[in-house]
Amino acid sequence: MVIEFQGAARTVTGSMHMLHVNGSRILLDCGLYQGRRAEANDRNRHFPFDPKSIDAIVLSHAHIDHSGNLPGIVKQGYQGPIYCTAATKDLCEVMLADSGHIQEKDAEFLNKKLLKHHEAPIESLYGPEDAQKSMALFHGLAYDKEFPVIENVTAKFLDAGHILGSASVKLIIKEGGTTKRVGFTGDIGRWNMPIIKDPAFMGNVEALISESTYGGKLHDPPEDMGKHLAADLMKTINRGGKVIVPAFSVGRTQDIVYTLHTLFDEGTLPRIPIYIDSPLAINATDIFKRHSECFDEETYHHVLMNHDPFGLNQIHYIRSAEESKRLNDRAEPCMIIAASGMCEAGRILHHLANNIGDPRNTILIVGYQADHTLGKKLVDQEREVTIFGTVYPQRAEVVVHNSFSAHADGNELLKYIGQFDKKQLRQIFLVHGEYERAENLQSGLQQLGYGKVEIPERGQKFEV
Repeated sequence: MVIEFQGAARTVTGSMHMLHVNGSRILLDCGLYQGRRAEANDRNRHFPFDPKSIDAIVLSHAHIDHSGNLPGIVKQGYQGPIYCTAATKDLCEVMLADSGHIQEKDAEFLNKKLLKHHEAPIESLYGPEDAQKSMALFHGLAYDKEFPVIENVTAKFLDAGHILGSASVKLIIKEGGTTKRVGFTGDIGRWNMPIIKDPAFMGNVEALISESTYGGKLHDPPEDMGKHLAADLMKTINRGGKVIVPAFSVGRTQDIVYTLHTLFDEGTLPRIPIYIDSPLAINATDIFKRHSECFDEETYHHVLMNHDPFGLNQIHYIRSAEESKRLNDRAEPCMIIAASGMCEAGRILHHLANNIGDPRNTILIVGYQADHTLGKKLVDQEREVTIFGTVYPQRAEVVVHNSFSAHADGNELLKYIGQFDKKQLRQIFLVHGEYERAENLQSGLQQLGYGKVEIPERGQKFEV
């Protein structure tokens, strides 16, 4: 068996790993690459293999850097099964359609510029119709139930504790008269986070593909989420400003809403208007309500008691573009939560353009920001940023709350991987992390006594 790394190798986006087994090919994830525009466009359009040659796809979760090029691979000829959890399937139905809409709008915007320069128009990466076609191939499965992937290969999903429906994958592979166990962590979540369950251990394997997003870095404890959020909100309220939150529509938005629910109930915060300006986040929140099997005990108890932690009276869900534009006219303190989480597309760009120059305002960063994204430039406190081709001075306060991160930090990754038996786990491959982060995790694992820990380059192959 050979593992080939074609995405999220020494970077955090575009998750895509291929298993060559008994003459067949299994793809683990098929995510969109996000980064410099020209490079992202090229990598997302041109697969490093023939999509028709893939026999099956196993998807860890619905985040676009893991699922976002499924419509693209189907558009280019893939017709095999796409296996994932039931909640991931439901989330992908709305998220991939939304991504298709964004792809079309981006192409439309770019084509207007190309037309002015008398250049040939481009075709969108894919559209909503392509997303719909890809959904016909999805198979939504339960956690902890073994299922056949291809002949002589079975798999099982374990709760990864990252977002609703997220899974790590354990594959049992029979080849050449031997049986091998291969694990893929997907994105590992954190312990004691609100709403969803803690990460579940998959059991021992001989080879492990693990994310390394925050290798060597530590987050604030989840227990501090409310305290820090309340402090920054009060500071902004007292100076008459707005809080602008770029948030991933799935996971982070629901965590913030749940935390606000607690703070308002306790009387810790005054009841300022909260706007969720993302149709996708609204649809995703509806899906959360349908999948209580993913909830931790506390959240499940809220649901049983007919409490609705996602539909508070003080939260206003914005659907139309007209409603979104009217938020620009609001002068009083409020919070606006909008996608995308890395500030690369969506309505958050309009809110940043309208609010980034006012020192009374706060931009609250609650998720990972990949290199070369607008979100990373905000975190790096660049004095000027470009939004829609216009340069804006950055005068708003930028605050980073890593306690909201849905990714395990360095110690939590060591905690998870440290459960594997060192004698049985012979190979570890670190992906989904910038090289420095992966190196830090590699060093930590070696100190724990794990032997062969690789940091693959894109296109590199390893025999297992």
